[in-house]
Amino acid sequence: MDLPCLPWQDHVAQKWIGLDPELKERFITMEEIDDIFKCALSLTTQTDVDFMQSISAASSVQKDSDRAAECRENGNLSFKRRDYPAAALHYSQGICLAPQSSEQLSLCYANRSASLYHLQLYQDCLHDIHGALRSGYPSHLMHKLEERRSACLKRLPAGEEAGEEEECRPGPRSEGPDTEPSVHICPRAAVSSSVEKGRHLVAVGRISAGEVILRERPFSCVLLPGLQEVKGGGAGRGAFGTESRRCHRCLAETLRPVPCGGCSYSRYCSPGCRTDAWEEHHRWECPLGAHLTAAGAMLQLALRVALKAGVAAVEEARGHSEPGPNCPSSPQPSSYLSVFNLLHHVKRHSPALRFLCAVSVATLYLSSELWLLGSTVLRHMLQLRCNAQAVVALQETGAVNSSVRSSREVRLASAMFPTLSLLNHSCRPNTSLAFDPGTRAGAIDSETSADRPASGAGDRGLARGVAVTVRAAQVISPEQEILHCYGPHSSRMVTRERRRLLHEQYFFLCQCEACSPEEEEEYQPGACEALKLLETTRTRSGLILTETHPLRGELADATARAFATMGDWKNAASHLERSVAAVGSQYGEDSIELAQQLFKLAQLHFNRGPALSVIPKVRRLLRLHRGPRCPELQELEDMEDCLRG
Repeated sequence: MDLPCLPWQDHVAQKWIGLDPELKERFITMEEIDDIFKCALSLTTQTDVDFMQSISAASSVQKDSDRAAECRENGNLSFKRRDYPAAALHYSQGICLAPQSSEQLSLCYANRSASLYHLQLYQDCLHDIHGALRSGYPSHLMHKLEERRSACLKRLPAGEEAGEEEECRPGPRSEGPDTEPSVHICPRAAVSSSVEKGRHLVAVGRISAGEVILRERPFSCVLLPGLQEVKGGGAGRGAFGTESRRCHRCLAETLRPVPCGGCSYSRYCSPGCRTDAWEEHHRWECPLGAHLTAAGAMLQLALRVALKAGVAAVEEARGHSEPGPNCPSSPQPSSYLSVFNLLHHVKRHSPALRFLCAVSVATLYLSSELWLLGSTVLRHMLQLRCNAQAVVALQETGAVNSSVRSSREVRLASAMFPTLSLLNHSCRPNTSLAFDPGTRAGAIDSETSADRPASGAGDRGLARGVAVTVRAAQVISPEQEILHCYGPHSSRMVTRERRRLLHEQYFFLCQCEACSPEEEEEYQPGACEALKLLETTRTRSGLILTETHPLRGELADATARAFATMGDWKNAASHLERSVAAVGSQYGEDSIELAQQLFKLAQLHFNRGPALSVIPKVRRLLRLHRGPRCPELQELEDMEDCLRG
């Protein structure tokens, strides 16, 4: 759970400790969220609000010409080093910081257009030239833009000259973010309900391995700021986090973000995403500035859920009794009513956590007239501890001129997927999840309904948001429950640790197949024996660990990487094959982990010859877990075409 920043947590903790014992006891016994919020609101003072604002002041999101000039200078340094991606990111930061129609804004646009030109992004370069001209670019420098514009036009096919972007001229827009279905469920899967499990998803027909079961866009999503190592590795690029490199609505990567006109933080991949974000939530968030960053991602996501729903939907949901199991009138899983009815576990959250959440929300809505919105945000904040989904993506790392690249999963955002929330947990799930940042309109249903025509909005190319795809990792029989893993997986963690983590965050004792007593008994003796052997013969791991032991696999992978760095592809492939055996034994022959390892092996074999023997299995596993349009499959096809001549 992404809680508020530590100084604010400490402030509220001291406030909790200092509460009158009788008042604290009364708060502890409260079970209604309205009562909890009203109590916290009555205890929140202007001093609390001032303290939150003092924390927020350290990360101001106001427009600032001086800071924009600093970013432009940093961009110039990267440009001189010919690190054009880093230069573009520095100039983009300057564009977001520069006040509207200022000279600094025009200079940042012009400089970014130069970086984009060197990156051969000619259409984007032309758009930035238009941006510089709109912002009052100095007349004595105009010849530079004209020369760059002419050079771009020479490199573009006839008739492809970029005009002004949608942001500066009226034109048809998409009908809005919610005019198309946000969820598609396989016809062989259906929502069921029971007293023991609540609402959940089951198979009503045979579902084949690799088949798409669910594809859904989130009800709301919040990008998580944070530094990440990025591919390229040029000087200064490590300073850019997700907030600088991704659209704050659809999460698509962009070197040319469109800035918010009111703050220096929010930025988007297109004018369409910016407009949709403004209509959904940002017109209310923008005046709050850095307050929301200090308050934490969960509060911001809860706020977005409430703002997107609107007062009318909130009041309707509050007046609607919660459906019981097997109720035929249960709400659609993607509706706000379904979100509102998700379990909030208010009695199971610790009193101190309830107090922290309630006071944090109260600092946003100190006016008693806004208690309804504040109470709704608090409800969603408590729900999100168990129902928020981390949106992850594979991030490539390594120097741009290196022969070896690494990749790791990074957390991009927290999101609320109402239908995905219906899937119960298993430590050994029968599904796998994949996220697609920046999904276009019409793309969401392309796999679940291939014959459905694309929408007009999709033809316009406006990004509509991240989407999650749930695929069957194995054959799922009729009446079998569809399950996914909340994090603790049987291949990575022992039973006791999995159960502890699940109980702490989700308030249930896992009783899935992997946590059964029989499984635990089978696992524990081997683990204990290995621990004893490792303790007495640490330096002789090769004698005590099997070839397929995970530690042997990690060692083999690291050795393969070292050989690859030296260009010794034969030895690199030999060691990676041992790692493949260990990964297959640990995660299974149909796992995404094995697919990723085999993909690396295919790349190594490509450098020395026999890749064709590996490609078919890699293709099958990538299709199973990632679908037919994942970029790795395209790379495999190019590799195969090259090898076959």
